[in-house]
Amino acid sequence: MNILDKTKLLVHILRWRLSWDRRDTAYLSPEPLPDKFRSARAAVDLIADGACVISCGFAGNARCSIFFWALRERFEQSRNPQGLTWISVGAQGGRGRVPGTVEEVGLDGLVTRYISGHTETAKSLLRLADAKRLELHALPQGEMVHAIEAQGRGEFQVRSRAGIGTFLDPRVGRGSPVTPDATMQFAHSDGDNIVYTLPPIDVALISAPYADRQGNIYFRHAATISENCEAARAARRNGGLAMVAVSGLIDHDPAAVGLPADDVDVVVINPRNEQTGSVLQDAYWPMFTAGANVDVQAADARLRFVNKAVGITPRRSILDHALARLGAKTFVENVRAGATVNIGVGLAEEVCRVLYQSPVHENITFTTESGPFGGLPASGIFFGAAINPVRLESSAWMFHHYREHLDAAMLGFLQLDSAGNINLSNRGPRMLDYVGPGGAPSIIEAAGTVLFIGKWMQAARVSVDGGRLRLDHPGRPKLLEQVDEVTFNGGVALARGKKIFYVTDLAVLELTAAGLTLRAVMPGIDIERDLLANSQARIIVPADPAPQVVPVSVVTGRNFHLDWAENSV
Repeated sequence: MNILDKTKLLVHILRWRLSWDRRDTAYLSPEPLPDKFRSARAAVDLIADGACVISCGFAGNARCSIFFWALRERFEQSRNPQGLTWISVGAQGGRGRVPGTVEEVGLDGLVTRYISGHTETAKSLLRLADAKRLELHALPQGEMVHAIEAQGRGEFQVRSRAGIGTFLDPRVGRGSPVTPDATMQFAHSDGDNIVYTLPPIDVALISAPYADRQGNIYFRHAATISENCEAARAARRNGGLAMVAVSGLIDHDPAAVGLPADDVDVVVINPRNEQTGSVLQDAYWPMFTAGANVDVQAADARLRFVNKAVGITPRRSILDHALARLGAKTFVENVRAGATVNIGVGLAEEVCRVLYQSPVHENITFTTESGPFGGLPASGIFFGAAINPVRLESSAWMFHHYREHLDAAMLGFLQLDSAGNINLSNRGPRMLDYVGPGGAPSIIEAAGTVLFIGKWMQAARVSVDGGRLRLDHPGRPKLLEQVDEVTFNGGVALARGKKIFYVTDLAVLELTAAGLTLRAVMPGIDIERDLLANSQARIIVPADPAPQVVPVSVVTGRNFHLDWAENSV
């Protein structure tokens, strides 16, 4: 990127930062429109005490900001509505730092039950849970969107093997409740399955790019579609309300209608609707739209610059980049060309970038559970969108597709134990530490091969000297005898024939029938001194074949290349 491009992006970020809490909840279009067009404040006046509300969107994409603000204003002025149950499938918070997120409704008495796949970013709601003022539930995102889809058909149960043997399985875990005093349970065991449910949705809140004057909704120029249509149909099937905020009006186009007017009760025009975090819909970025064909490397550099400047997402080190190359190498050695792959948040994004920068990406279809199919999944605050997606699908469609076609997944982890179990949902004892399972249980159930990407230790100091690593100071072990919470059950996955790898900054492990087996070690790392001495988990060090020493090119990046070796399409 040149200086001019960087300056333009810094201006973009500054403009967003100075105006990110600007809104007009009383805004109405000056032109005459049908009665279903209302202000945001008038729209939320229709939400009754005790209603079950779902807000759609994924991370920073298609946030329902105007509804969040309008509901907060109404409650602060009148103390109504009270006792809402709130559903959000994906992460929708701002970590207590960014306004206009689901955290706006984290007020004592407004929301008393929160159900989500990913809770970590919704700090205001987690604080209420810590104070025992809110009942918190966590469910896998795939089963959530299919339960929402089912409500649109008048059904209220989804049977699935996702989550068997984990905290979600009432036979061995707690099920959906995270708070210990929860009065509801949304996961029930049934033979070889778990039956997942959600309370009947009364109100669906949706953000979309455009509407026409008849109230039809269009997703043209969107970055994601997520669960918008399924949520609207569920609310209406239950006798409730589907409310959609749009950035403006366009002419009727029958071929492009994403949600017909008959499925919409209220349309709110919000000129400050966002396509994605920091990007207003009326100045949308074409890179995120279906069928885009921009320069991928230039677009990715643009996103990385924004992420670095905003500082909300982690900055990656030389060691992180080496880990990403090791993950990419492990991927091509164990996944067949032609694979459909799910990419998770965090270091898995860096592995994906390495793969995309190599010719092997031509034989990989990257996806994210929010709906982008193809292209390069976007990183950081833009996660959930993709650069040059071939098409955008709903989250429900994507999870159906995974069940039949998902070859591999790359996900993060917080803890790993001797049985190969992973904790990626719980950072600590407080509700404020709770992350949630995200889409991981649903994705793992579908994938043939899973790579968990993370660090061997937390906060260790590792230096890079040429092509060798040196452990300067150990950190807190992430490999334990037993994880604090089982989000992934290694034994169940192995029994189903899945290939499971754990790719870390120091070494690669594979889960075998014998246990955690060491497969590769970074150059400069001593197995006894650096690995086994800093692991509470039992690790098998085989003699034949002995663990490989990772090539120096993985560490330095020089002369590093990827190919499919003996794998074929």
